Amino acid sequence: MTVNKRKAVAIWLLIGVFMIIVQVLLGGVTRLTGSGLSITEWKPIMGALPPMNEQEWNHAFDGYKQIAQYKFLNAHFTLDDFKSIFFWEWFHRLWARLLGVVFALGFIYFLVRKYFDREMVIPFFILFLLGAAQGLIGWIMVASGLNNENLYVNHIKLAIHFIAALVLLCYTLWFALKLLLKEEQRIFIPGFRNFTLFIIGFLGLQLIYGAFMAGLKAATYAPTWPDINGVYIPENLSKLSWVNDPVNVQFIHRLLAYTLGTLIIFWTGAAIRLSKQYPFKLFSATKWHPIWLVCLQIGLGITTVLLAPKMQPHHFGRYEAFAEMHQLVAMFLLVSLVINLYIINKQKN
Repeated sequence: MTVNKRKAVAIWLLIGVFMIIVQVLLGGVTRLTGSGLSITEWKPIMGALPPMNEQEWNHAFDGYKQIAQYKFLNAHFTLDDFKSIFFWEWFHRLWARLLGVVFALGFIYFLVRKYFDREMVIPFFILFLLGAAQGLIGWIMVASGLNNENLYVNHIKLAIHFIAALVLLCYTLWFALKLLLKEEQRIFIPGFRNFTLFIIGFLGLQLIYGAFMAGLKAATYAPTWPDINGVYIPENLSKLSWVNDPVNVQFIHRLLAYTLGTLIIFWTGAAIRLSKQYPFKLFSATKWHPIWLVCLQIGLGITTVLLAPKMQPHHFGRYEAFAEMHQLVAMFLLVSLVINLYIINKQKN
């Protein structure tokens, strides 16, 4: 494959990375506005079109009226209220379909034009499986709230859906980097590579707890900082669940954030020393990104918690805006660490 062909495929994959990030953000808006359960049917093809007339709107609304969220939270809803939450879930699903179309059309185009090498077959197959699994996991998550008992989707399934999206994001990015960067731009530093892998794994745990925070609406249970409702360690930490109790989940999320920040400080110090030993231009630039982003991420997290009392159902205000920025910077932090991992993961000659 020529350099230009590799670059073209890499750009296509990076467009996919951008679209995945937007898709995750739309999922966040959907959750924050309470829109996620507004569509009670899974129609992968026909669902691309919203209801087109009053009869179809009433049919969709009648489906929503059958679940607990309507009966116990939104029984006051008119059809216009329903339409306002329907939009975000529909748009979230539409963007996912558009992402699939971009992938399919690009794949067919590059296949016909013979841009692919044999070594790309397995990565593309994995990419396809990850994308299909993400759609299936998304519906399983939504289905967990379509009953007469649960007011929201299950927060553990929400976390699985979120992490699956990030795995797809990282895999697509890694694939693009393999095509975009030359081997001479990479370094072989095995010890530092392992440290970076550990931090990415730790960040993954932090992101899981971030999803738990979102699913349990845990910020509203302790909208204070630096304490948690007047204490620094929840009294029932050893007695209540570390997964299902909102206050405990918030405590663990905070603790993981502080630890992650400390780890990245040490990581940056090591990166500075190594960049003097290995004066590669690309690594000299990318080594600074994680520490900037983790500081911003912690600041946004604190602000989001403090703004939690301003949360309003089906409204996108300051709290929701900061929650979205918090999620976006988390993805940028993950991307920055993956890029650095790729740069320092050169195979030994």
